[in-house]
Amino acid sequence: MSSPGTSWRVTATPVAAPPDALAGRVLEGDVRAVARAISRVEDGEAADGAGAALIGGIFAHTGRAFLVGITGVPGGGKSTLVDQLISTIRGTGLTVGVLAVDPTSPFSGGAVLGDRVRMARHSADRGVFVRSMATRGHLGGLARTTGDAALVLDAAGFDVVLIETVGVGQDEVDVARTADATVVVLVPGTGDDVQAMKAGIMEIADVFVANKEDREGIERLVQSIEAALSLQPAPPGTWVPPVLRTEATTGRGVDALWTALQQFRARAGTAGTERRRLRYRERVRQLVGDVLLARLERTLPRDLFEQAVEDVAGRRVDPYTAAHALVARAAAATPGAA
Repeated sequence: MSSPGTSWRVTATPVAAPPDALAGRVLEGDVRAVARAISRVEDGEAADGAGAALIGGIFAHTGRAFLVGITGVPGGGKSTLVDQLISTIRGTGLTVGVLAVDPTSPFSGGAVLGDRVRMARHSADRGVFVRSMATRGHLGGLARTTGDAALVLDAAGFDVVLIETVGVGQDEVDVARTADATVVVLVPGTGDDVQAMKAGIMEIADVFVANKEDREGIERLVQSIEAALSLQPAPPGTWVPPVLRTEATTGRGVDALWTALQQFRARAGTAGTERRRLRYRERVRQLVGDVLLARLERTLPRDLFEQAVEDVAGRRVDPYTAAHALVARAAAATPGAA
């Protein structure tokens, strides 16, 4: 234990690169390696397996890509908007990686590939990489490993990574903890003027998009968003989320959306750095829990877990007591544990 007045820090041991040199191929921009790497992090749920080794081999080469989250309610036209945004960004010469998070197929357990089908016209473009990811039951609009998949695309040299969530409600805001900028897509005629005033959505948006502007009610939707923003005045000099109108099927307004995103990135400054720091704070906390749980499961016999569950179900013990008891048993069974 550190003595009073001395500093303490973790001495981290870098995770070795995978023995098949997959990390090196990702860093070279090998598209097949990128696809394999994303599959590896998706399957590496244990946080200390092959997926962790891969991230350890590429992490020092990340942090350059601009991560843009596209979220909103179901049926808002997010996929079509992303498809048009790809074209706009490619027109500037930048490369684009896309992570389209889809619902999990009840038959295969994989992603329902609706989003990828919509973006098929970019399949021949070597500057575009599109990958669908299944939520696998994870709530919040993203898959559990979406952040790691974004790191793979970042390391492979993609300039912009677009992260499209499944249709979400006002409290499913994981994308704001994953992306550098978050676009919230709303449409008129679906109650979105009410949804827009919900705290969760209002707080995560860096840019609002009122899509399907040819629909009746677009004016009311824009006014509702602007009225809600006026109730939360921003400090002088800080970014105020613009409310943009688009028609994703024709591409109208998409250039203005990309311009707004670039302006946001340019003005983010220290706030953007702090957002990334908070992102990694949450990720480290999540992984600490994953690693400890994985090691606890390896340390204790499975029947102890099942007995704990039975005790809780039978109201013989509360969940907190059961959890503390399991952790104590694991610590006692681990050599050198305090």
